[in-house]
Amino acid sequence: MGRLDGKVAVITGATSGIGLRTAEVFVAEGAKIVIAGRRVPEGEALAKRLGANCIFRQTDVTVEAQMQALIALAVDKFGRIDCLFNNAGGPAQTGGIEGLEVERFDAAMATLVRSVILGMKHAAPVMKQQGSGSIINNGSIAGRLAGFSSSMVYSAAKAAVIHLTKCVAMELGESNVRVNSISPGAIATGIFGKALGLSTDAAEKTPAVMREVYKTAQPIPRAGLPDDIAQAALFLASDESSFINGHDLVVDGAMTGGRNWSQQQQGYVALRKAFDQGA
Repeated sequence: MGRLDGKVAVITGATSGIGLRTAEVFVAEGAKIVIAGRRVPEGEALAKRLGANCIFRQTDVTVEAQMQALIALAVDKFGRIDCLFNNAGGPAQTGGIEGLEVERFDAAMATLVRSVILGMKHAAPVMKQQGSGSIINNGSIAGRLAGFSSSMVYSAAKAAVIHLTKCVAMELGESNVRVNSISPGAIATGIFGKALGLSTDAAEKTPAVMREVYKTAQPIPRAGLPDDIAQAALFLASDESSFINGHDLVVDGAMTGGRNWSQQQQGYVALRKAFDQGA
């Protein structure tokens, strides 16, 4: 406990999933936080539950004036910003390139990439003046390898976030401000349901299903959980990671490590049988 004592953090997309769990962890570790989201009842309920060290502000992360106001609120209320977790996101259009709708592409890029740019733009001058800070951007394994999302648009957006992180890290690192990203694997949240067209309320009820579906998708025999990402964010927000900059921290249970060992062995058995039958 106390790994974030005296620190102030801003967390976007905090009304559910990864953002919500990160808010809980940060407050438990001593941070004062400003959380952002579109859903007012959920945001206000979370802030009330977490107590005086948590403030909620309804925010559309794609609108610069609102992101600027979010950062300003943290400074006004708590005097500084030590960590910005650009976590807000959402699904993007699925399907092939021929069916791409430009309006939906633009909307997804605004949510997934523009929001990250805006957060960094307005947090940077505060952190540079302090001479310290940690910016964490939510990437995805889909941004590192093709085929890990039902949406090529989502994959492209997350690839942009990961590379943008490295670019900004090279700039802000000279002011002792670190910029890193976290690339989750299959994390049991509502985003999968949203990607398949479920309403927000219905999608938020799907994590239990996702835990079952993805328990064998990686060598670690369970699906990822929001807490797995929250703990990674805690490390990057803390002084324990003070020499880590421009890094994409993959938290996927080795899903992107290669073929699962058991599947590989089963393939060898099948191949041996084919050889025997052909002899």
